[in-house]
Amino acid sequence: MAKFGFSQPMRRIEDPRLLKGQGRYTDDIGAAGQLHALVLRSPHAHARILSIDTAAATALPGVKAVLTGADWKADGLGEIPCLIPLKNRDGSPRAETPRYGLAIDVVRHVGDGVAFIVAETPQAARDAAEAVMVDYEVLPAAVDLATAFQPGQPQVWDSAPGNICFDWSAGDEAATEALFARAAHVTRLTVVNNRIVVNSMEGRAALAEYDAASGRFTLHAGTQGSWLVKNILADAVFHLPKENFRVVTPDVGGGFGMKLYMYAEYALCCWAARRLGRPVKWASERMEAFQSDTQGRANLTEGELALDEDGRFLALRTRNYADMGGYLSTFAPFIPCGAGTKVLASVYGFQAIYANVLGVLTNTVPVDAYRGAGRPESNYLVERLIDAAAAEVGIDRVELRRRNMVPPSAMPHKTPVGQTYDSGDFNKVLDVALEKSGWAGFAERRAEAARRGKRRGIGMAYYLEATGGDASERAEMRFAEDGFVEVLVGTQSTGQGHETAYAMITAHELGIPVERIRVVQGDSDAIPTGGGTGGARSLYSEGTALLAAATSVIEKGKQAAGEALEAAPADIEFAQGRFTIAGTDRAIGILELAATQRARAAKGETVTLLDAAEIAAIPAHTFPNGCHIAEVEVDPETGHTEIARYIVVDDVGFALNPMIVRGQVHGGVAQGIGQAVMERTAYDPESGQLLSASLNDYALPRAIDLPDIEVELVEIPCETNPLGVKGAGEAGAVGSPPAVMNALIDALREDGVTRLDMPATPEVVWKALSRAA
Repeated sequence: MAKFGFSQPMRRIEDPRLLKGQGRYTDDIGAAGQLHALVLRSPHAHARILSIDTAAATALPGVKAVLTGADWKADGLGEIPCLIPLKNRDGSPRAETPRYGLAIDVVRHVGDGVAFIVAETPQAARDAAEAVMVDYEVLPAAVDLATAFQPGQPQVWDSAPGNICFDWSAGDEAATEALFARAAHVTRLTVVNNRIVVNSMEGRAALAEYDAASGRFTLHAGTQGSWLVKNILADAVFHLPKENFRVVTPDVGGGFGMKLYMYAEYALCCWAARRLGRPVKWASERMEAFQSDTQGRANLTEGELALDEDGRFLALRTRNYADMGGYLSTFAPFIPCGAGTKVLASVYGFQAIYANVLGVLTNTVPVDAYRGAGRPESNYLVERLIDAAAAEVGIDRVELRRRNMVPPSAMPHKTPVGQTYDSGDFNKVLDVALEKSGWAGFAERRAEAARRGKRRGIGMAYYLEATGGDASERAEMRFAEDGFVEVLVGTQSTGQGHETAYAMITAHELGIPVERIRVVQGDSDAIPTGGGTGGARSLYSEGTALLAAATSVIEKGKQAAGEALEAAPADIEFAQGRFTIAGTDRAIGILELAATQRARAAKGETVTLLDAAEIAAIPAHTFPNGCHIAEVEVDPETGHTEIARYIVVDDVGFALNPMIVRGQVHGGVAQGIGQAVMERTAYDPESGQLLSASLNDYALPRAIDLPDIEVELVEIPCETNPLGVKGAGEAGAVGSPPAVMNALIDALREDGVTRLDMPATPEVVWKALSRAA
């Protein structure tokens, strides 16, 4: 029997089930009589649909339906909406990009769906796809973010002149301008935050069933929260009561923000199931995912940093061109605006900040949240700017950061972009990172590498994350008939270890062995509300709700123990899983008590049961932060970069399970390194074809590409939630790209290379060295 307290490196209890192949993912689920669906996708980045002839496809054996956008409209189905009602700087609303389950008149990226084919077998659906005849008028395409907003470029949407769908700002422009006017030095830098294909291990899939008698849909899909999908299906697409929809999310093999959204395929499966009276299943193939999953990052950002004569940061001014793709996805405008700008101050004492964000439409796959969601992009700009400023003004890059960090004595600290940091000791974290990395002895390592003909560099990035998500969360605890405690949660694990963390909290509060705790998630019928998972919110949000639910269980338990032990509830004490009459040895365990009360209730007695549910308000988010230090070695003959060493020192508040925290950081750093030096999403500038449309062409990091990632935790408890935790799920991906790129520039500076953009592939590095020679 395992009894674990907090801050213990407990192995994840869900792992044996998943590693033994006993996980249950969407594509593992089947229904009697199910049909198989396929989406016929546009081969063109921009084209007018002149006609779609489905007759030959419909006549093929086994084909049950070939549905088009015209059918969607004829059945009265609505849009798949963007949920962010952004205002432009002039007060006007952002442009609309209406999106339906299938394109109706115009396709706006390669992979845009034009027909939904439903058949008895997957092969029959594939055969039918080849028989559908679509007549396109190919139109010019705008695929390059850097030029899409320039005069003369093809228009993606008539509603967005110049392909600008919003022009938004944050901060005090006048105060920022005044500080720049008196600055002793201004550093200017433009950086590229390259587009990322998410590539979750498990592809997206959906299985929809429709019960004609009740009018209810049941959708199984790999989401990051069933309730968002349920609400959009009901409100926006089908215009039906929410009670008509049940969304079930089983095990999910990676999400990274990409599985948050209401995708067309989910609605298409539901629609087809209702029309045909049979379950309909769809599962994405890998190349299809490259063309239909939301992608990440895709920013081009101009930054200016104003310093006084002592190297103190005065103000920051940014202009960010954020690629939205061909349609505005569910949360897309919020990512570079509300999410990205709120961390521009990072850990530094800026007096003013002004940020202008322009959403740019292109004929590419839509862009939305990807691990970190706007915060990595902002941190990348700030940390690259600081290194550039240090080189320009001749101040050591560590000293420049230290000189401008907000001290612990200033907490709570309100930033110029309206965030209030409750806690943090940034200098302490920096000192631990410098010592752990052996920063002071780097010159010797550089010299040794030079003797081998290599260029060695060291780079740092101090990051600050701001978590996000719903302002409340729900938890429920039920004492089941089989002796287990069921913990029903409103978040959704996609591989983070929620089952373990929630079991640890429940075990700690109720004194129950973790082996007797069963975490239930993802079923919108069993769990009426939930905020889902995103923005590194799960532990502090759901943890707060679990503490509230456990408190209610204990209070009910005291009443129930009084009934069982024939004592006044006020005389009942609770500790280590047992209710005791104060001052006596008369006691009863919580599991025994729950079983006793349930048995009495079954006999018709009026008794107090221990089950409890609570919705906890989440009034404040958290600000995890940390320092990443990377050492790289570059072969100047080939441009190949080796990440020789990687150090992370993180303040994620109280570390409930340090083993899980380190695992989360490892994964985030791997993704950040991949973005920095490997992952290139390449579109043909003329045709708009995705050239890196498979894992043959798109380079994901492998184990051999990564160093041992050393993680140290410095616990500065959060002051705004009862657990003292700060979100850890996204932090690794926030600090790693600037740390690696700063290290690369440090390695190549003596060769005359002062600028590199991601991804710094061997080709990019070799060309930079050649130009500088």
